[in-house]
Amino acid sequence: MIPVAPAGFKSGFIGIVGRPNVGKSTLMNQLVGQKVAITSPVAQTTRNRLQGILTTPTAQMIFVDTPGIHKPHHKLGEVLVQNARMAINSVDVLLFVVDGSVEAGGGDRFVADLLAQTKTPVILGLNKCDRQSEKAEFLDDSYAKLAVPHNWQTLKFSALTGEGLEALLGDLSDRLEPGPYYYPLDLFTDRPERFIMGELIREQILLLTREEVPHSVAAIVERVEEAENITRVFATIYVERDSQKGILIGKNGSMLKTIGSAAREQMQKLIAGKVYLELFVKVQPNWRQSRLHLADLGYRVEKY
Repeated sequence: MIPVAPAGFKSGFIGIVGRPNVGKSTLMNQLVGQKVAITSPVAQTTRNRLQGILTTPTAQMIFVDTPGIHKPHHKLGEVLVQNARMAINSVDVLLFVVDGSVEAGGGDRFVADLLAQTKTPVILGLNKCDRQSEKAEFLDDSYAKLAVPHNWQTLKFSALTGEGLEALLGDLSDRLEPGPYYYPLDLFTDRPERFIMGELIREQILLLTREEVPHSVAAIVERVEEAENITRVFATIYVERDSQKGILIGKNGSMLKTIGSAAREQMQKLIAGKVYLELFVKVQPNWRQSRLHLADLGYRVEKY
């Protein structure tokens, strides 16, 4: 049940945007206090629009973690960027996240130009402030050139250490309008548990294989069987080539076993119970270039 919000309560949707690999998913997980989005050193980890929900005594903030905005090289990339662009005009506040540990680059300027065309309020968030060291002033100045022409407020924080996040949450809450509860108070994401389980499998593949099987992989949970003392999860990993299937399986199944073991540990944290995980690997040639295959695997243009 969704209760009636008290007088003065605020609520709204906050879009987290930026180029790939600046820490958007790590930030949302920190703000929500739960693992909602997977993280990886590999760029463009986030594929689907994810909503993380934080409910406090005074506000309900729905964070929309979008795919990194980049120049697409295949149909999957086109869908991802289109979804991110749609989110820009469909939220109440935009948090433009950049990697504050390096100088502003062309990718950041591209996103800034895109955001300058919207009427949605924008906050420029300098992530990774814990890594700035003696270059802080120089790095901050490079991002000030993006913010000042548009009168964007700038905040510094670290999604990794939590530094500056309390101030960020306070500022985001202040910018929301009075509103209702959109979701039950104990909910932390709008995505079903089965979707999160599939993402946890894909996260381990990205972490363990790195550049060998970068983005040509999808993980789909086919079936979940809940018993009294254990949850059985059956999932299929899709790749584009036989060679990638061989890498994922590994010698005598060693890599698949490692992926499964690590993903199972994360799933057990998610459901707070024991999990049995069985993985299968299938080859689906060029699935990222086919809109039909993308839709079958759950990748389609989001509706707002």
